[in-house]
Parts: sequence; C-alpha cells; structure tokens
Amino acid sequence: MPGSRQGSGTLNETDGRRAKGERRRQELVEATLRVVAREGASGVTHRAVAREAGLPTTATTYHFGGAEELLTAALTTCMDEDAARLRELAASVEDPDRRLRALAGLMAELLAAPGRLMAEFELCLLAARRPEWRASTTRWTDALAEFARRHTGDPVRIRTFVHAYDGILLHALLAEKTPTEADFEASLRELLS
Repeated sequence: MPGSRQGSGTLNETDGRRAKGERRRQELVEATLRVVAREGASGVTHRAVAREAGLPTTATTYHFGGAEELLTAALTTCMDEDAARLRELAASVEDPDRRLRALAGLMAELLAAPGRLMAEFELCLLAARRPEWRASTTRWTDALAEFARRHTGDPVRIRTFVHAYDGILLHALLAEKTPTEADFEASLRELLS
C-alpha cells in the first residue's frame, strides 16, 4: 500500500499547486484592475501588472499570454463577480423596498472607493470593440434584468433599468458631489416603481 499513499500525496500536491496557481492568477487579475484604474487599459503590460502584484514578470507570462489575456480575465472576473453579487442580493432580500435600498447601498459602496468601478467601465468600453468579450458583459446585463423582473414585468421598464443602471454609476463618477445612497434609491424607485 505504500504506492497508495504516494499516489494520494501526489494528488494532494497537485491540488495544492492548482489552488496556489489559482490564487496567483487571481492576484494578477486584481493587479490588472488596479493598473487599469490608475493608468487605463493601455498601461497593462506583463511588467506593470507583475510590479503591481509584487511578483516577478515570469508569473504573469506563466498565467497569461499577453496584455489582451490579462484584460479579458479582468473583465470576465468583474462581470461574473458583479452578477453573482447582484443575484445574491436579489435572492436574499424578499421585500421590494428593502431590496431597492440594498442595491442603492451597494451603489454608494462602489463609489466610496471608485477605482475598480472606473476599471470596469474602461473594460466594458473595450468590449464594445471586441465582440468576443461580450459574453461576460451579457452575463452582467442578464443579472440586472433578473433583478428588475423582481419588481416589474414590463419589458420596457426592465430594459430601461438595465440601460440606466450603469449610466447612473458612470455619471456619479463624473459628478462634482458624489450622490448619496438616498439619491441612488430615489433613482431606482423611479425606474422600478
């Protein structure tokens, strides 16, 4: 049976390496988002992302073939995380008023540290030029539509909410005075009353 222990040890080592590799990959994605927030997508290079992550450049070249792959992974991660957060919020709050208030709170939270949100918008604009990136943005807009359906069955209102949500956040980034949670809640109520 010594071979069995060795085999399971190898499996554990493989799982451990895989987990470490996944953590490293996620660190690089987060570093990519910080670079995009600070310098824009054009600032994303293997060297810049590695420096931001505090890792050697070989770490980025091992996990990603180039800047395009780093940007794709960053967009996909953001859209999937945002969609999951929105779905979780919608499912966990039954009362429609509290649900809108919770979403308004999330919007205010996003603006409290706006770097990631700015990076997401820049990456979404790049997706407008790269049809192959749109699957992840579609998952995000589908999550917005699902949220809206909990408040209305009107397809025009649902579509308007989906289009307006990101616009509200984009304008909030540009505003002289950051909107409050109450401001966001008022807009959401107007869209989904």
